[in-house]
Amino acid sequence: MPIGQLVEEILRIAVAQPAVVAYDVTANVATHAKIVRTAGARLVVFPELSLTGYNLDAPALTCDDPRLVPIVAACADADAVALVGAPLADADGHAYIATLLVDGESVTVAYRKIHLHPPEDQRFTPGDKHVVLDLDGRRLGLAICRDASLAEHAAATVTAGADVYVASTLNSPTDPRDARMRERATTHRMHVVLSCGAGPDGPLLTAGGSGFWAPDGTVIAQAGAMPGEVVVTDLP
Repeated sequence: MPIGQLVEEILRIAVAQPAVVAYDVTANVATHAKIVRTAGARLVVFPELSLTGYNLDAPALTCDDPRLVPIVAACADADAVALVGAPLADADGHAYIATLLVDGESVTVAYRKIHLHPPEDQRFTPGDKHVVLDLDGRRLGLAICRDASLAEHAAATVTAGADVYVASTLNSPTDPRDARMRERATTHRMHVVLSCGAGPDGPLLTAGGSGFWAPDGTVIAQAGAMPGEVVVTDLP
């Protein structure tokens, strides 16, 4: 089903926190493809830099990288759309921390991280656009990690037309992840979707806890702290 073609009553979304092999795009693509095939969801959301791990010196990818083909094939077989994290080499000669949109036909750039942490800003260029993705009648506002920690990012994304906030992150065990997601939900009265890395990732220890928050701030479903978990929820 093409993106944006049909309004459905239910949008089934999976949030994944895969075990990531540092720098190994081929291995990580295989893991992503398996999750897409088995999740049974229309949309599968992966964490920040999920294809390389949080290794800021990892070579950047392009959308025509042949190593991404297995995810395209998995999306075609599952009638799914995947949002995956990668360092992106753009045609303008800059590198970005990006969310790539993979469907059954191609890979495109969905979003570039706007709010970079040091030392990310030593290599990467910040994005300059708040992005809202139209999928089956839902308007999904995208965020990557620090974006979602800043209230002004969610506000600007809602102003751009989002009615669901979708964040791909790498939060530490001491980060107030749940409180932030609850605040985004209650402030804007919208569902919040989070995919967070789990376990060791580059120099980080990430906390997992991928999940879904209702507009009243309650947790609909949430993963634990271990890598490999996938949580699926139907958004009404």
